[in-house]
Amino acid sequence: MRIIYLHQYFNTPSMSGSTRSAEFARRFAAAGHEVHVVTSSRGDRPIAESWVVTEEEGYSVHWSWVPYNNSMSHAQRVWAFAKFAILAGMRAGKLGGDVVFATSTPLTIAIPGAYAAWRRRCPMVLEVRDLWPELPIAIGALRSPASRAAARLLESWAYRRAAHVVALSPGMAEGVISQGVSRDRVSVIPNACDITLFASDASTRASIRGRYEWLAGRPLVLYAGTLGKLNGVGYLARIAHVVRNRAPHVQFAVIGDGAERDKIRSLAADLGVLDNNFHMMPSIGKRDIAGWFASADLVCSLVVDLPQMWMNSANKFFGGIAAGKPVAINYLGWQADMLSSNRAGLILPPAEPEAAGRIIADACSDCAGLAVMGEAARELAIREFDRDKLSRKLLDVLEGVVQS
Repeated sequence: MRIIYLHQYFNTPSMSGSTRSAEFARRFAAAGHEVHVVTSSRGDRPIAESWVVTEEEGYSVHWSWVPYNNSMSHAQRVWAFAKFAILAGMRAGKLGGDVVFATSTPLTIAIPGAYAAWRRRCPMVLEVRDLWPELPIAIGALRSPASRAAARLLESWAYRRAAHVVALSPGMAEGVISQGVSRDRVSVIPNACDITLFASDASTRASIRGRYEWLAGRPLVLYAGTLGKLNGVGYLARIAHVVRNRAPHVQFAVIGDGAERDKIRSLAADLGVLDNNFHMMPSIGKRDIAGWFASADLVCSLVVDLPQMWMNSANKFFGGIAAGKPVAINYLGWQADMLSSNRAGLILPPAEPEAAGRIIADACSDCAGLAVMGEAARELAIREFDRDKLSRKLLDVLEGVVQS
């Protein structure tokens, strides 16, 4: 097959952020398919040409410069979505293919996906990474009745245009089905675990821990990901303040960037934990971040206290269990159920950093207990979320819509 893969925020493994699309594209190519990824270059400086094509691990990536960052206003983000939709539609329509695979966010990716599928007379498969527009409405990004109505029309139209919909969690799948999509047109393929990449390695752990005086020989609680409003990482700074008084040897590391970075840093300084037991570092590529997961004793996946966020499929969760580390989350839903039923992590109270701090301090004082949870996490990763198995499942979906 010739697969046209649309993803506005595509990242290669050398970049920070989610690499789901890169890992799937590489596996599709290894299976003998021709893959063209259409995406955006989001840096501060424009690229030299309207489109730049790079050859990655067996597949081609078509980049067009559409600036985007986490600190943009709502209006600026909408413009970035619209601009990319136009550019990507024109590019994908010219490329042709047997199937168009369009992955959100944003849901506007369905517009160039549907256009390219119509122009080339091939099916479109739509991947839903967030249940949209419920989440933008919940956080107040869509306030006016007109904007909400337009968003719901786009959602309904996108689902109708898709030959099949891939959802990243059971809750997202139910949300899609509730919009009138038949159950046999919806598949759940969550984020996945890169078992080999995140395998804990004693030498890597020793190397990273040897670089930092504050880390050597001490338990490490790690958060690695976006520092945006929806992540609520200030909560972890408050936990560090509590843990400092109960278990001062426990260290916290936050690796990432985003709109809330300076705010979190200021909060940590006010609490007296910054560069004491709470350390902040900029984003790094996925291959490098795997070493930090190997060095951690407990991995955190955090969101703000919104029920709409419980359906998320957070990469931090999957990186943690792939590395064989217990995962601490502060939300309910399917991931909490997985951790509880497999005894592979901790469920923290979202609005109570004092109680959460006590839970983490006690857990980090029980090395044997952490090891048992870590082993359960690794078994869960291999059994349920291996990237190779899930990429095959997605490829079956694409082949199925082409054949039908």
